[in-house]
Amino acid sequence: MKRIIFIFLCTIGLSANAQITTLTLKEAVNYALQNKADAKKSKLQVENSEYQIQEIRSRALPQISANGNLTYNPILQTQVIDGAGFNQPGTTIQAVFGQKWTSVAGVTLTQAIFDQSVFTGLKAAKSTREFYQINDQLTEEQVIERVANNYYSVYVQQERLTLLDSNYVNSAKVRDIVQGQFDNGLAKKIDLDRIIVKLSNIDTERQQIKNQIELQENALKFYMGMPIETVIQLPKEEFEVAPAALTEEPNIENRTEYQLLKKQEELLVFNKKAIEAGYYPTLSLTAGYNYLGQGPEMPWFAKPKDGVYWSDYSAIGLNLNIPIFTGFGTRAKVRQADVEIRSLQEDIKDTKLSLDLEYRNAIAQIDNNLVTIKNQQENMRLAKEILSNTKNNYLQGLASLTDLLDAENASLEAQNNFTRAVLNYKIAEISLIKSKGQLKSLINN
Repeated sequence: MKRIIFIFLCTIGLSANAQITTLTLKEAVNYALQNKADAKKSKLQVENSEYQIQEIRSRALPQISANGNLTYNPILQTQVIDGAGFNQPGTTIQAVFGQKWTSVAGVTLTQAIFDQSVFTGLKAAKSTREFYQINDQLTEEQVIERVANNYYSVYVQQERLTLLDSNYVNSAKVRDIVQGQFDNGLAKKIDLDRIIVKLSNIDTERQQIKNQIELQENALKFYMGMPIETVIQLPKEEFEVAPAALTEEPNIENRTEYQLLKKQEELLVFNKKAIEAGYYPTLSLTAGYNYLGQGPEMPWFAKPKDGVYWSDYSAIGLNLNIPIFTGFGTRAKVRQADVEIRSLQEDIKDTKLSLDLEYRNAIAQIDNNLVTIKNQQENMRLAKEILSNTKNNYLQGLASLTDLLDAENASLEAQNNFTRAVLNYKIAEISLIKSKGQLKSLINN
């Protein structure tokens, strides 16, 4: 028993110490952009694009390398020479060339003078950076959209729970009335049982809604990158309906999705040009300086008295490579690149249609939901009025319990329909803001 009391007190203490975080939509979105893995990864891609650009630029800069080796030749190669060259006609001379030990240390420099693929890569560097910046912006918009939709979904579930709590309190009052009437012989047992069953059903539905709220809140925290154990609270004013401006049509070309595809098309054009560079000759400069040591023993730290001699040598040259025939391989690659460009252009056309459809659908949903909200507000007013009149009639014996229960159910259904209509409006509003390319306005408001 003491252990149970201790656990109970600990639970109360933990609950009391749990800090509730009031979370507006703007705060939720900003938190997600700073903490969600998707947002962080897109920022890393932008950072990585700078390193990719540096890699491309490095191909136009001198390439310098140092080299060295140490070789031991256990058996030296014997060369057979005609003795006539040594004033010994008719004889053959066998001579051993080389030394048992050789060591070389040197520096080599290579500089591209003309390489069309390098020049094309340098031109594409700026587009590469812009591509990742646009992709980062698109990722942010996707994070904002997910967070906003889940934010409103959490609020709807909380509103449903509030309505059920209110309905439970009202039904409990009716149960107390029926209980008193039953105790005084003015009500039937079946009437009391019916109201008790209704209370039980409401309580069961409340528990289901609580579970849904927990799941929905966990989903919201996940999309935000927030620790799941954080306790959050959503302010009521975030769910108010303010009719959106529908007059301004969006410019599809300003949409991030469209800009990303156009930038991708630009990169594919550069890719095609880089492949076409295979038709062009390349010219590069090479230069090297080496220091060579040879002798019958390891040259390191040895001197001429040990039979080891060191000498240096250097070479400078131009390398010209002119492609003449590549078995039509370059032509095939160019045509593949061209097909990729044309395929992407079809995606761009389709995306324009899709974005326009998204805008038109968002407007239609906004209009429809505004009408629905207006109708449901009137339905709620009428349902509350009917419930109030029916409750008074029931207390005066002018209405049956069935009429009262039906009126309560109708009132609850009207309120739930209104809440769902507001949710649908809010989600349509997010779609409309997205179709205008203004999702970031949710951060700035």
